[in-house]
Amino acid sequence: MPPSGCGRMIHASIIKGTPLDATLLLQNVLSAPILFFALGILASLVRSNLAIPSAAAKVLSIYLLLAIGFHGGSELHRSGLDGYILLVLGVAVLASASLPVLGYLVLRTRLAPIDAAAVAACYGSVSAVTFITAISFLEREMIAYGGYMIAAMALMESPAIITAVLLVRFARRNEGPATAKRAPWSAMLHEALANGAILLLMGSLVIGYLSGEEGWTTMKPLIKDPFQAVLCLFLLDMGIVAARRIGDLRRSGVFLIGFALVAPLLQAGLGIVVAKVIGLSPGDALLLAVLFGSASYIAVPAALRLVLPKANPSLYVPMSLGLTFPLNITFGIPLYYAVIHWWWML
Repeated sequence: MPPSGCGRMIHASIIKGTPLDATLLLQNVLSAPILFFALGILASLVRSNLAIPSAAAKVLSIYLLLAIGFHGGSELHRSGLDGYILLVLGVAVLASASLPVLGYLVLRTRLAPIDAAAVAACYGSVSAVTFITAISFLEREMIAYGGYMIAAMALMESPAIITAVLLVRFARRNEGPATAKRAPWSAMLHEALANGAILLLMGSLVIGYLSGEEGWTTMKPLIKDPFQAVLCLFLLDMGIVAARRIGDLRRSGVFLIGFALVAPLLQAGLGIVVAKVIGLSPGDALLLAVLFGSASYIAVPAALRLVLPKANPSLYVPMSLGLTFPLNITFGIPLYYAVIHWWWML
């Protein structure tokens, strides 16, 4: 059975009624983080000199990963670690390892094996910022969620990278000798598991878990209260970056643009089905759907530079950052929750 202490919030959505109208979507689009993301896009489109310094943007990223990891560890400490949670974590890892295979089979019809595998790896992994935005959505709507979902997110980063390399190695009999050399497995595993973002996220989660309530009381003024403001600044920067990448999509063609828009919806739908089968709460079901439907544009591209250096980043980065990321944080999150709310209430 699902753990009873999955969160500290009430399911206000059940009290307010069905979200299948435009209200929830409008609330999400008009929330401060999404509006700051739109401001960043506008600034780039009008060629404004508005910019977040790269060093400051890195600090914002570090803060968000630390905050979400520590908060998740604290929630995991409250809910405990039992067989059901281990089942959810196992499902998350299995999904990250298998989703790239499905994406690869579709992408291989138009792309070379190495590019198809690279794009599939991004869409098999997760976007931490999309996940954080989904948590912000849940907290705004006062919907409970479990801290163990943070661990699920962290565990889903690496398997997709390993699967992508396996797919390329399987197909390399069709490749020339120039592409036969690969990074050694030790280097690949090190890049996947010791990636700074993953290490910070997992480390913060462990620290939050071990420090318990005392640690949460100490860190809450830093982690809880400024979180929304920092998220707004980070999404402002993401809007600027995403708008600059949109132009690269013109070279990707209609097929890849369609994949970037359709694949997240289908994968999120699969995540909802899996969440229903294993009995997740509505809040956790939304987070699992977001994990299934998001695409990595930070950790996986960084790893791909080492493990698949000949893959074309002008394909997978604009797809995940320029299209899938905006789709999920604006329309995807409330859409997924609307479906979950309807199904769970049947």
